[in-house]
Amino acid sequence: MESGFVEVEIQADDSLREHLAAILGQLGFEGFWEDEETLRGYIRAGRWSPSMLEEVHTITALVARSSSSPLPRIRVASIPDRNWNEEWERTIRPVLVTPRIVITPTWHNYTPAAGQIVLTIDPKMSFGTGYHESTRLILRLMEHHLRPGMRLLDFGTGTGILAIAGVRLGAESAVAVDVDQWSIRNAAENVHLNNVDRQVRIVQGDIDLVDSEPFDMIVANIHMNVIEPNIATIRGRLNPGGVALLSGLLLDDEEEIGQALVREGLTLVDRLTENEWVAMAASKTE
Repeated sequence: MESGFVEVEIQADDSLREHLAAILGQLGFEGFWEDEETLRGYIRAGRWSPSMLEEVHTITALVARSSSSPLPRIRVASIPDRNWNEEWERTIRPVLVTPRIVITPTWHNYTPAAGQIVLTIDPKMSFGTGYHESTRLILRLMEHHLRPGMRLLDFGTGTGILAIAGVRLGAESAVAVDVDQWSIRNAAENVHLNNVDRQVRIVQGDIDLVDSEPFDMIVANIHMNVIEPNIATIRGRLNPGGVALLSGLLLDDEEEIGQALVREGLTLVDRLTENEWVAMAASKTE
């Protein structure tokens, strides 16, 4: 496999950069940094292709279209290999998501207080560390809405953190699905680290490939461009009375997602916000 990294530099307004980073993280970008005008994302050279560049152009155009910002400018450059993961790991510390839920990376020892649930994650620069608002928001909704014995589907699992958290919070079982092979490997490692192998099943592919009975809860911490077209599918995979928790959404996305929920017969029952991000809970009443 080709060594080194590809740097994708996107000159974009501040209102767009965080949303773009969230989406690019789902495509396999392993690290980001930004200044006042630019977002730079890094992906391994062996995973980069001309078709991915086209996808980046499409994503940036869609994100810009939903705002008043001009179309971002994109520049691509090759950079030599270096141990990005080692440098990045130095910045990650345990995160207290709620008084009950703590996320800690594998390289830190954490002594939990009485009653705390510790989720041990080896994120390998993927989302799911707890440092991103969307992860914290959906975990808070899970803590409030998950009931013991539920069957959970984690759509777009990434690190596997939501499937793991669901089981630790009392779900009977969880299915974690993701289209990305790298995410599937990382999720499997984290499921094993947290000793929930028997309760979490991992599936590579789209949600339609999950051959299972309907679920009591479906969680999706992805982004607007994946969630919105899949709301009908999510509803179809829920039991009556089941709940869908949606995150990875900007406040600017809320109205459109809310309208899509209504169209598909889902009822908004809860929402949480942090900075520019929102997470929503919607129930299936019939």
